[in-house]
Amino acid sequence: MNYSKINTIAGWLCFCIAALTYVLTLDQSVSFWDCGEFIASAFRMQVVHQPGAPIVSMVQRLFSTLALGDKTLVAYFMNLSSALASAGTILFLFWTITALAKKTTVKKGEEISTSKTISIIGAGLVGALAYAFSDSFWFSAVEAEVYAMSSLCTAIVFWGILKWESQADEPKADRWLLFVAYIMGLSIGVHLLNLLAIPALIFVYYFKKYPNPNWKSILKVFLISIVALAIVQFGIIQYLISFAASFDYFFVNTLGLGFGSGILFFAVLVIGAILYGLLFSIRKNKKALNMLMLFTTLLIFGYSSFAILIIRAHAKPNLNNTNPENAFNFLSYVNRSQYGDRPLLYGENYNSEKIDVKETGQLYRKGKDKYESAGTKSEYIFADKTLAPRMYSDKAEHINFYKNYMGFDDAHKPTLSDNLSYMFSFQTGQMYMRYFMWNFVGRQDNEDGQLGGRNGAWLSGVKPIDAIRLGNQTNLPPSITENKAYNRFFFLPLIIGLIGAIWHFKRNQKDAGIIGLLFIFTGVAIVIYLNSVPIEPRERDYAYVGSFYAFAIWIGLGVFGLKDWVFQKLSPTKASIFASLIAIVSVPALMASQGWDDHDRSESHVAHDMAVNYLKSCAPNAILFTYGDNDTYPVWYAQEVENIRPDVRVVNLSLFTADWYIDGMKRKQNESAPLPLTMKPEQYVAGTRDVMYYQDYKIAQSVELKDILDVLLSDNDEDKATMSDGSKYNILPTKNLKLTVNPKQVLDTGTVPLEDAGKIAGAMEWTYAGNYVSKGTLALFDILTHNNWERPIYFTSAMPTDQYIGLDKYLYTEGLNKRLLPLKPDSVEADRIELINPKPMFNNLMRVYSYGNIKKANHLDRQSADDVTYVSNMFSGLLTKLIDEGKIGQGKELVDKYFQVIPNKFYTVRQVMSTFYVTESLYRLNDLNRANAMINKSADHINKELTYLADVSESKNQLASEQNVRIYLTYLAQMVRLTETFKQKELSKKLENEYNNFITRFTPFASS
Repeated sequence: MNYSKINTIAGWLCFCIAALTYVLTLDQSVSFWDCGEFIASAFRMQVVHQPGAPIVSMVQRLFSTLALGDKTLVAYFMNLSSALASAGTILFLFWTITALAKKTTVKKGEEISTSKTISIIGAGLVGALAYAFSDSFWFSAVEAEVYAMSSLCTAIVFWGILKWESQADEPKADRWLLFVAYIMGLSIGVHLLNLLAIPALIFVYYFKKYPNPNWKSILKVFLISIVALAIVQFGIIQYLISFAASFDYFFVNTLGLGFGSGILFFAVLVIGAILYGLLFSIRKNKKALNMLMLFTTLLIFGYSSFAILIIRAHAKPNLNNTNPENAFNFLSYVNRSQYGDRPLLYGENYNSEKIDVKETGQLYRKGKDKYESAGTKSEYIFADKTLAPRMYSDKAEHINFYKNYMGFDDAHKPTLSDNLSYMFSFQTGQMYMRYFMWNFVGRQDNEDGQLGGRNGAWLSGVKPIDAIRLGNQTNLPPSITENKAYNRFFFLPLIIGLIGAIWHFKRNQKDAGIIGLLFIFTGVAIVIYLNSVPIEPRERDYAYVGSFYAFAIWIGLGVFGLKDWVFQKLSPTKASIFASLIAIVSVPALMASQGWDDHDRSESHVAHDMAVNYLKSCAPNAILFTYGDNDTYPVWYAQEVENIRPDVRVVNLSLFTADWYIDGMKRKQNESAPLPLTMKPEQYVAGTRDVMYYQDYKIAQSVELKDILDVLLSDNDEDKATMSDGSKYNILPTKNLKLTVNPKQVLDTGTVPLEDAGKIAGAMEWTYAGNYVSKGTLALFDILTHNNWERPIYFTSAMPTDQYIGLDKYLYTEGLNKRLLPLKPDSVEADRIELINPKPMFNNLMRVYSYGNIKKANHLDRQSADDVTYVSNMFSGLLTKLIDEGKIGQGKELVDKYFQVIPNKFYTVRQVMSTFYVTESLYRLNDLNRANAMINKSADHINKELTYLADVSESKNQLASEQNVRIYLTYLAQMVRLTETFKQKELSKKLENEYNNFITRFTPFASS
């Protein structure tokens, strides 16, 4: 048998299987989170958020041309680039597994037998396809994110070093090392996670050159590998730019030369030093030095892809994160300065006392003809620090989590032991091992499980074993059984992976150790290095796919373990066949069958439709304030790619605190005129007016917003507060704000229709919600002051309420957006959760909005499922308003629309809550059949959920999921009252009996 030919064909077979899988399950348009920003930025070659992904942008831009001018297909083809990159990862993983298997089982020069060929190819198929169908990798493979191409780079690099190892004794083998260096350099322009493969690569090289190592030398090489990783991560990626910035500062500020002159000189120095090093190594025949210089050159050459960000920043694109057009901005960009620092080896805990502040360096910005000071970098000095600080965040939600999770009282000061306990139990256990088990044991649902408890847990499907951790699993509820992410692998991938790891360590400790090193560095080491805070915006399992990649290698090698230990009594050929077939059925086939439905995004387009809805529901030339990723990135996509409502100016309040972002808002973008901002650049430039604190001047009456703006922008010392050191700073003197309204302006601009002229307020008065004014809030004040109602102003409904700066009583919901309207606060409306502008909201829900196929889609990812509740709440709120106003006809129309678009199943407990209010409105409309049907449906769902929670509580002898128990019991009780009110006696009695039954079951475990 021609092994080489079979190996090549089987590898491409894996590629085709993976590619077909990802294409069939591919997201057809934009997804949530960063995808909208990546697609928009790639399509128009703009600058994404730190640390940048220029290679990804270039590749995605190339794929966008396949849309042939149809902008609605651009996102699809960019998603396709991820699918093909992911399939490429599977291809190289297959060849990596077969290379390792061949090296371990076939002696050099030995002819490969049929049985060994079957085993080797079988191992490659099992391991590669197991990774192809793994949960975390599959999720990123069907959307336009960086992680697919990042995985491809890691796979190529690791395959490349094994290729070098197999040819190391040949004359031109070192070309593979240079290939690895170049791919690694390019990978910097994809994602920095790839650098974590460096220690494993160094050990492959070391073991090949020194086949008989001892523990001392292994430890020395390990330390060298850490240093090498640090040199690339900090020396090349960060300090290279830092030195360039320092040179430019000297040449511009000291020598009086133009911007960029110092960078050019530094570049000449670096190039000259590399050339000298290369020539010196050649003349002196220093092979190691020559290889090191070439390796560095190719790393830098790959890293040079970041030049495109600087070039595009000079073009002032609409999306221009950090504006990295000069040395210091670019340094801030690659350093990820906007994300701040986290203590790693030694530092403060969440309740360490701040005793002082120390300066740690200077910040600079580009001025007219030289670099100017933008303030100083500083950090707090704390009274008590510990080694390995893991609980360090001083945000209230994080502090509460630390204390509740660890059982601390308010006075407790975390020790080293406490921090290590937290690191192992939460950061490693909950936030890494849970993800690992999702991929290789099974998953309960797709709920966010960061806080622990039942949601987002892993499970195996072996109920007696799952019951030990999760409680009685006899009566599983709909939230599990109807969740498409209810994937049961019965421990099989984990078991076969462990068999493969044991077999590998027994047969080849060096190679197994290298895979183990890759596994640890791309898994637990990331946990330790990132030192993440709890309660992240979303699950972060995508960060650990390199670790799952390494484990997939062992899953493949598990075929040999099965062959040698389970089927050892059969002939070698039969043993190879049986081991391969059983492993294929037990792992990739099982994982594909369980995981297909929850990774199939081909029928859902919620992110796309919600983004379009945000824009289409705005009046012409509107200003739309958004907040966070999912409010903003899909909207950017809709505008920048599909050119939907280019007249609307989208303002992301999360970025509005940055001077470069305000600069962009003062320019025309698409068909949107500049924002009405009067602030001069020197009034908001970096280091100026970053934070202005509130200081109570005991001003009783409301103060005109323009006067407050003048105070905040004033450079007169009389308008500033004096600090203890004598310095002056701008302050907010009162929270009682007012914006006088000119009724004629409001009517002339169509902000308020003529029939509502009597409702116009003489002035909008409100209490500012906050203890300080940020630069972004200052810009918002400026817009409110000078807009003169010429451009409609909207805020998205999904943003945190504190972003409304206290304007809540003037914000009227028109669907997904809240419009700022200068109407007199209505005492009747004052008690409502939200104010509703029924006419435009009815039009939006009935005629304007699309709903992402949420009713018919095979699967909704977690974020899309959350939006089902969001949409349902819009219907229930408007329905209540219409009935209150006596608009029964419109109410019935809205009900029909509700049943057309809202799914029949419940995705979340919040959706159950939303359904209750719709049911109440159905009773008020005398639509008894549908009302009773919804009550029965809701009650059946709640009954099954509470039965499961009661089973778990009884098996664990403690109350399970207390919050959900209380929510479900509350709504069951409300349904009893609702059916009583509308005289549905038989139904009410049934519900009351169910309620009493559960009260009886839960009472022994209730704390109160």
